[in-house]
Amino acid sequence: MSGSTLGQSWLLGHGRSIRLDQPRLMGILNVTPDSFSDGGRYEHQDAALQRVLEMQSEGADLIDIGGESTRPGADRISTQQQMDRVLPVIEAIRSASDILISIDTTHARVAEAAIEAGANAINDVSAGVEDPGLIEVAARLGCGLILMHRLVPPGQDSYSTAYDQPPIYENVVLEVRAFLQDRARLAREVGVGEASIVLDPGLGFGKSVDQNWALIRETHSLMEGGYPLLGAASRKSFLAAICGGTEVPPARRGPASVAASQMQYLGGIRLFRVHDVALHAQGLGLVHRF
Repeated sequence: MSGSTLGQSWLLGHGRSIRLDQPRLMGILNVTPDSFSDGGRYEHQDAALQRVLEMQSEGADLIDIGGESTRPGADRISTQQQMDRVLPVIEAIRSASDILISIDTTHARVAEAAIEAGANAINDVSAGVEDPGLIEVAARLGCGLILMHRLVPPGQDSYSTAYDQPPIYENVVLEVRAFLQDRARLAREVGVGEASIVLDPGLGFGKSVDQNWALIRETHSLMEGGYPLLGAASRKSFLAAICGGTEVPPARRGPASVAASQMQYLGGIRLFRVHDVALHAQGLGLVHRF
């Protein structure tokens, strides 16, 4: 496999695909009461749909919909609760727009229902570890699949700025890369198409501030397996160190988020999961021109 995503297309469900020859933005839509940045703002279907259409007008290529918070310390909810939150929103979006949709879930049952309702990809922060059946769903339905590295589940995790001792890695870049390559290999063995797989190093998930920056600095190394990567630095706690400290709320970390995404772009990433779509469209559009 090539070490570059330039010219690649990410193959998605329902006969869709997206070329990764320029920055592509995945707008975040948390239909949850407790997400770390915007929990509660888009719980209701009308507000959620309005936000989707706004992000689309700002330049979003995809919408990533999550019904369960993955912030450190978040409480888990049932698969039925997740479906009750996300399925009406997916159906409402599909009645108003053909924008690409990914479902942010670790559960096969939720993923399958979301794809059948019109979503095009599955974004699994556990990389199929929590529910191995999820990868089988992706293979059977022929949808896109994002596999992310995390050290521990949210209930056992802390914000990057809150560790008394940093998470233990011998070499965070090599270990994250090896894990993601192993999960991609497993997904292909199960039947997921190579061109349907995107990998996510999991910034903020079981990494200290310094470990997150190491992953960003070594983006080019993480891409050596040839799979496209997802850049997902948006508003995360490790950015607080350059935003004036942890007292700066997530919503005010937009410029730092764009700067981190620009660094990832220069390392080869073309797909970005973001809260501030308009800011990223400008900042990434600028570096793409040069």
